[in-house]
Parts: sequence; C-alpha cells; structure tokens
Amino acid sequence: MISQKTKYAIKALITLAQEQAEGGASLRIEEIANRSNTPKRFLEHILIDIRNAGVIGSRRGRDGGYMLIKPPESISISDVLRMIDGPIAPLPCLSRRAYQRCEDCLDERTCRIRKVFGDLYAAYLLMVESLTLADLMRDDSLIESTPELDIIP
Repeated sequence: MISQKTKYAIKALITLAQEQAEGGASLRIEEIANRSNTPKRFLEHILIDIRNAGVIGSRRGRDGGYMLIKPPESISISDVLRMIDGPIAPLPCLSRRAYQRCEDCLDERTCRIRKVFGDLYAAYLLMVESLTLADLMRDDSLIESTPELDIIP
C-alpha cells in the first residue's frame, strides 16, 4: 500500500507538471496545496524531500515558488515511491537498493515466500517503473482502463 505522503507527493507533482505544461513558471506552496487538495502543513515537508531528490526546484521572492526541473516523462512513479517511502520491495531479500537477507530463511533459492512475492513484485515493478508523471497527466486514459476490483473494506 502506498502511503498518504506518497499520494500527496504525486498529486503535488501532477499539479506542478500541469502548470508547466500550461506555460506557467512556478507555484507557491499555498497554490499547490489548493490545487492538489493537499494539507499545506504536510506538503511543506514533502516538497523539501522532492527538492532534495533533484526533481523540483524552488525560487524565493515575489515570483518565487516551486517548479519541476526534470521533465514529467523522466519521473517514474517508482522514483516517487522510493524518494518518499524508501524501498518498495515487499520483502527485504527482494530489494535492489536495500537488500537484507531474511533471518528466518535457510535458502533464498528454495524459499516459497520469496518466490511468490518475487513474482508479484516483478509484475508490480514493470508497471511502476514504466508509468511516469506524464502518463498520470493524460486526461482520462488511465481512468478508463482501471479495472474494477471487488475490494472488501
């Protein structure tokens, strides 16, 4: 499950990308919060994390604010997930960037849990690594293709 912080980050990035696509330069944090329906007090910390990752920049002054410094096509959703929440692998032994051997596993090659979750993770990675901020900006293309899931709350 993605965190609420990551959802806010994605919404803020979409807002900045849309502003850029419409010819705008930068947006103040209040405007980003308003357009993305994100609480300003959380957004301040999130934008600092995203800026530190080199995805957005900031400018001070009357015309200041935040702006994308990377093109939306080059910002994958997996990048955003990792920059906000850290490793995205379901098990530490599957992580590319934060690998840790599972203490209760005798042999990774024959571990059934690792195999099942490894297959799920591989399918998930295909999607989140190929999906970009530019894809999320496209009007209804993703919404129309979203499968209906029978989710029990």
